[in-house]
Formats: sequence, C-alpha cells, structure tokens
Amino acid sequence: MTRIETLSADAAEAALPDLAALLHACVLDGASIGFVLPFTLPEAEAFWRDGLPALRSGARRLLVARHEGRVVASTQVGLAAPPNGRHRAEITKVLVHPQMRRRGLARALMREAEAVARAEGRSLLILDTRSDDAGEALYRSLGYAVTGVVPDYACSPEGVPEPCTFMHKRLQETERDTRPSEETRRRSGP
Repeated sequence: MTRIETLSADAAEAALPDLAALLHACVLDGASIGFVLPFTLPEAEAFWRDGLPALRSGARRLLVARHEGRVVASTQVGLAAPPNGRHRAEITKVLVHPQMRRRGLARALMREAEAVARAEGRSLLILDTRSDDAGEALYRSLGYAVTGVVPDYACSPEGVPEPCTFMHKRLQETERDTRPSEETRRRSGP
C-alpha cells in the first residue's frame, strides 16, 4: 500500500537516503529537473540537505509517497513569496521513481499539494515542466493552463537546451477576481 505524507525537516533529514535515491533514479532516467549528467548520489543528497532550512522555516512543504516504507515519489510546495505574492505557491520537483510510474502517484501528490496550498490560503499555483513531457499532459489533465513556453529554457540531463512550459491553476475564486476593484468602479461610474 502507498501512502502520502508531509515530511517535517527532521523527517526529511531521516529520509535523505531514500530522497537521494529517488532523485538520482529520476535524473538517470532522463527527468529534466535541474541536473545534468554525470549526477551522483552525493549530489542528490546535497540537494535535499540544502532544502532543509526552507522546510524548517515553513517556506516549503515536502510531500512524499511511500511504498512498503520507502519514499518512491515526492513533490514540493513553495510558499515563500514577497508580500504581493502571498496568494500563490509553486509546485516543484514532482518525482516518481521509474519503477513506480503509471500508478497514479504523481496525480495523488498533485492533489495533496493543492490541498496544502489551499490550507495555506493560496489561490494560485504555478509550475514549469519540460515541454511535451509526460508531466505536461498530467498537469493539463488536472486543470493547469499554459501560461507560456520559453525555448531553450533548461538543459536536459544530457546538456541539450530544451523548451519549458510554464503553467498555472487557480484554486479558488477570490473577491478580487470576481468583483471589480474600487478604482475600476470609480472609472466606470454608477
């Protein structure tokens, strides 16, 4: 049975070997998630270790899926934003171990990430993904809209520049979204 949980910084630190193995396997399998080959397990562990302060401060949430006690999938919800952006969150690093794909783990993680964002009062989610990748199709099926595509945005694990699709999803309508602002009402008259 697979279960999803939110890890504290201490729990993430305890799970570093699993998290590093997950990231390492995904990059070696071709996932375009910020790393180029050669990519080692110590580099993967360093990535997760470097993220622990954001978990401790509450600026980031780490969601994982476990199967038989082992972390086999993860995503992160970035909550840090300047004062004018505290209504949004960013989804980053949706990872599913190559041996665990096609089981609905990414979809389940995304649904849970949306619930976390809602609980934190966020009404807009943003993310980016390699264009035409399986992730893009998943995000579209979950209601994410394409914001735009940037050519040659990031390099594949092999070092080849590839386009990136930026996407967004409104989690809930806010008063500001559904009613004209005071300034708009003044300009348009009674």
